[in-house]
Amino acid sequence: MKTILVTGCSTGIGRALAIELARRGAHVFATARRPETLASIASDRLTPLELDVLDKGSRERAVAAVIAQGGHLDVLVNNAGISLIAPLVEAPFERVQKLVDTNLTAAIAMIQLVFPHMADRGGRIVNVGSAIGVLPSPFTAAYCATKAAIHMLSDVLRLELAPFGIDVLTFQPAAVRSEIEDRSAEGLEAFALESSRYRRFYAGLQKRLDRPKENPVSAEDYARAMADAILAEDPPRVVRGGRGSTTFQIAARLPAGVRDFFLRREFGLTRKPG
Repeated sequence: MKTILVTGCSTGIGRALAIELARRGAHVFATARRPETLASIASDRLTPLELDVLDKGSRERAVAAVIAQGGHLDVLVNNAGISLIAPLVEAPFERVQKLVDTNLTAAIAMIQLVFPHMADRGGRIVNVGSAIGVLPSPFTAAYCATKAAIHMLSDVLRLELAPFGIDVLTFQPAAVRSEIEDRSAEGLEAFALESSRYRRFYAGLQKRLDRPKENPVSAEDYARAMADAILAEDPPRVVRGGRGSTTFQIAARLPAGVRDFFLRREFGLTRKPG
């Protein structure tokens, strides 16, 4: 039985993935800052576990608990993440810093913690990136940057961990149903005020918030594709998917000037008159 640790399981992809992996016979340690949110999905193969990825002690206790209860660790899924919809130059810096620490720094910390437990027997590191880590998306600069960094981090780790028999997989979902977009809109109304230089672009901000909600793939459907890859004998390096995934990949390969023209027009980012 494979022992798998998944971060960020309170909602969305992480929760659906934990359920799917357990259904397929793995012993899954599903983590959240408030493990009571996972009580309804607990079973003999799905163990809720407290984990605040921003807290060093919490990370160490979670990994120690997995080893103590599971005996070993086969797969780490770095899924925990947050987003922020805002023009970067006016975004509250504390929120930007928390986003970077959650999406990138904590993933690195988790990888360093689990490496000693995989080095002698092999394993898999799974990092959840995003389609907008490939295609820039206005008003989500910090999120795009961390996801692009996750993609490159995975590519480098794949080389460095190969001698230890540790595979590295990257997921790049496009539109998948999740609560992350709703939480990312906290404080959005501030950019409609006179004090914001982005007031005249507020419709574009709102459009950016609403766009992923247009017929997204369910978290359960995407989790099944993830589980296929995670448990595969010969896993793929990159797994995409989600509504609009193909369009994202095509748009990302356009010449930068053409791509920028269409994105600026889409979100109303026209030049200031005069």
